[in-house]
Amino acid sequence: MTEAEDRKPQSDEARSAFTPPPGVEPAGVSDSESSTTSEFAVPRGLDVQPPGEAEPEGSAFSLPRTYNAKAAPPAFTPATGIPVVSLTKGVPWQDRMRTMLRMPVADRPAPEPVQRTEEGGPAVPRVLDLTLRLGELLLAGGESAEDVETAMFAVCRSYGLDRCEPNVTFTLLSISYQPSLVDDPVSAARTVRRRGTDYTRLAAVFRLVDDICDPETHVSLEEAYGRLAEIRRNRHPYPTWALTLASGLLAGAASMLVGGDAIVFFAAALGAMLGDRLAWLCAGRGLPEFYQFTVAAMPPAAIGVALTLAHVDVKASAVITGGLFALLPGRALVAGVQDGLTGFYITAAARLLEVMYLFVGIVVGVLVMLYFGVQLGAQLNPDAALSISERPVVQIVASMLLSLTFAVLLQQERSTVVAVTLNGGVAWSVYGAMHYAGDLSPVASTAVAAGVVGLFGQLLSRYRYASALPYTTAAIGPLLPGSATYFGLLSIAQNEVDKGLGSLTKAAALAMAIAIGVNLGAEVSRLFLRVPAGAGGGRKAAKRTRGF
Repeated sequence: MTEAEDRKPQSDEARSAFTPPPGVEPAGVSDSESSTTSEFAVPRGLDVQPPGEAEPEGSAFSLPRTYNAKAAPPAFTPATGIPVVSLTKGVPWQDRMRTMLRMPVADRPAPEPVQRTEEGGPAVPRVLDLTLRLGELLLAGGESAEDVETAMFAVCRSYGLDRCEPNVTFTLLSISYQPSLVDDPVSAARTVRRRGTDYTRLAAVFRLVDDICDPETHVSLEEAYGRLAEIRRNRHPYPTWALTLASGLLAGAASMLVGGDAIVFFAAALGAMLGDRLAWLCAGRGLPEFYQFTVAAMPPAAIGVALTLAHVDVKASAVITGGLFALLPGRALVAGVQDGLTGFYITAAARLLEVMYLFVGIVVGVLVMLYFGVQLGAQLNPDAALSISERPVVQIVASMLLSLTFAVLLQQERSTVVAVTLNGGVAWSVYGAMHYAGDLSPVASTAVAAGVVGLFGQLLSRYRYASALPYTTAAIGPLLPGSATYFGLLSIAQNEVDKGLGSLTKAAALAMAIAIGVNLGAEVSRLFLRVPAGAGGGRKAAKRTRGF
């Protein structure tokens, strides 16, 4: 004891808590012994079995003597045991990882890592950085938030990071990893600053993720980083002049869908190419996309108004409608609705808001030209929408040409162009059979045709273990509501606001039918695939909230 402790007086309470009260003599302790007993001493009156007569050690699985089967509560584990999640090699990694991603964290299985890791465990910061970089390319290329999270989740688990949680919003990607329940989590984030359409790069990223997830292919972190750098350095497969020509052919093909002739085809193609060049000029000057779409929508509308003022016997409405087909943001609309249907509401709201701004830019550009045309005496007739002729062969060929040129604009791989061209022709054939021959509403016909596009696109993508966007986005081009949009804007320019709003509402309904049909077709396609069964016997989704 220290000198300070020696000087400190001892209080009366500085004794054992097991000291018997005054007047009570502890058992087995003489007066000469200390009054402080051990806290492990057995109280008097308690019968303890001698050590020599101890019970024989039994099995840990034997039932206790006090157990009564009749009075026992229901067992938590079923009699047949807990079902094991089957993650077979034959199932595409998208479906395997999506199934696990939709499970609660406690119910996810922990398979062995696919890729071999270095001694001492995986390099967690590098794996997270690689995952974020791959997710950035997918999100910037137009993939839905759920597909981006699925790819990120697959990469992390392939390199041995089981307890990882990716999170994707419109411009931000983040991922967290917790080594164990007692260790601190590691988090990383990355911001998407610029988005661009290049489905060739998107396909290359999917191939890299597929190789990482393949148990028979070893892709180290160094090799994955090298392939990622090569993907970033790759140039677009089509030059700028090819994109401008494709934009003109797309507008010409769209004008043929709505009843145009050869003169209308070339007029619409010229207007679309001029608008594309003006949009490239604005992009080079750093103007936002809103102004690029506004400027790109002016030349087709101006050419249509000029043909009307020159009293040329052509359908000016077909010229303007064809130019609008090349500008309508169908890709962003489908992705936004898909995010909303799969529960990513923040990302869906941001994508749909982007679609609204781009659409408003198109509206402003067309309305300016139509307003000046009306003031100059151009006789533009909104009722011309009712006189669209039915030309099945011409329209099917035009729809296939439209899908082909749309695929070029999306920078797709040449190996996917033929498939998406045929898919676009099938989509228009279904629409025409239901709407023209079956006399069904255009909204229902569009939804069914878009569902067929989504179904075929998902099946083709699963067959090739690739993204579904190259097989679906260009194929929905013939179904875009270009004519309804134009006639709604024309009615507003002629002070027929109620009629114009009705036509724009129809265009919005058609756009939603396209997006919902594509998503529904993708979900139906998974019914034909071997999707792994979870604890509940199938691929789980969120339960209905019942309004609260």
